[in-house]
Amino acid sequence: MRLIPWYCGSATRRRLVRFVGVGLLSLLGAAALWTWWAEDHPRDERRLRVLVHDRLAAWFPREMAADDGWHGLYPRILPAAAAGDPVLLIHGLDEPGGIWDDLTPVLGAAGFAVWEFRYPNDQGIDRSADYLAQHWSVLPAGRPVFLVGHSMGGLVARDFVSRWRHPVGGPPRVGGPPVAGVILVGTPNQGSEWARLRVWLELRDQFPTGQGRPFSLFAALRDGTGEAKIDLRPGSDFLQTLNARPWPASVPVRAIGGQLLAPPGPAAAWWSVIGAGLGDGLVTLESARLPAGAAPVVLTGSHRGLLRRWWPGDSAPPAIAPILATLRDWRAMAHSAHERE
Repeated sequence: MRLIPWYCGSATRRRLVRFVGVGLLSLLGAAALWTWWAEDHPRDERRLRVLVHDRLAAWFPREMAADDGWHGLYPRILPAAAAGDPVLLIHGLDEPGGIWDDLTPVLGAAGFAVWEFRYPNDQGIDRSADYLAQHWSVLPAGRPVFLVGHSMGGLVARDFVSRWRHPVGGPPRVGGPPVAGVILVGTPNQGSEWARLRVWLELRDQFPTGQGRPFSLFAALRDGTGEAKIDLRPGSDFLQTLNARPWPASVPVRAIGGQLLAPPGPAAAWWSVIGAGLGDGLVTLESARLPAGAAPVVLTGSHRGLLRRWWPGDSAPPAIAPILATLRDWRAMAHSAHERE
């Protein structure tokens, strides 16, 4: 196939090839320069990304509005019994939809009211917690809510609980139902180096998935300009602030971590180092550990495989049973405490 018309002379062709080559080299050079600068100046990079996001929101308020029919807080299963305890599911970074498809029917069958929170997940994690606070009043006010966060969604849950709904040493900054417990699944509490590859996750996130998500030229920008991947880096300002903030004693929290392969045997001590370092493929076991030092419940599974079947005929994802057992225990404790009152 001829990329350059046949009627162009050899000199013209050489000029066109030279022009294209110089253009590609310039783009690669600019990308390399940006990457080098961003690696050494994450705080400045984040400020720049936030500035771009805010400018776009000011210039295109309708196109950049987060409440676009997809983002927000929505019911997935509301049981016939009005007493169904609500569980709010919070997805992770660049999740295209479907991560909760195996867990939701199990929770519904157990009598829980299942809600889902969808947020512009490339924006700063603190802004996603702020967005949850804006929508918190959508939930029924009469019953405490259990939160289940996958991956970065667990950090959104932790930031919301400790900064908005149950701040230690101060009054709640938002009304609505209290939080009765938080489950973190594959959450990088100490950060993840894989966040640097966010651009590839963004491609997966923005392609139509059949989940009913509207697609537009502004969809990726509406999600944010990549601030989240800076917050997810180990040692980021966000993680240092979040991990230093006290957690309310009234809200139980449990972390679940994944390990790609089961240990080959009790005598293989070397596996404890390798397996912990691999973790679920994206989050190491050390990163899944809570700041207070509580070790996560370790299950054999990949980052998404903890909650989602790869194929319809696969067995149930490993995190579903312990999530259900934990929620049932916490529900019984909450009802018992309510009866004593």
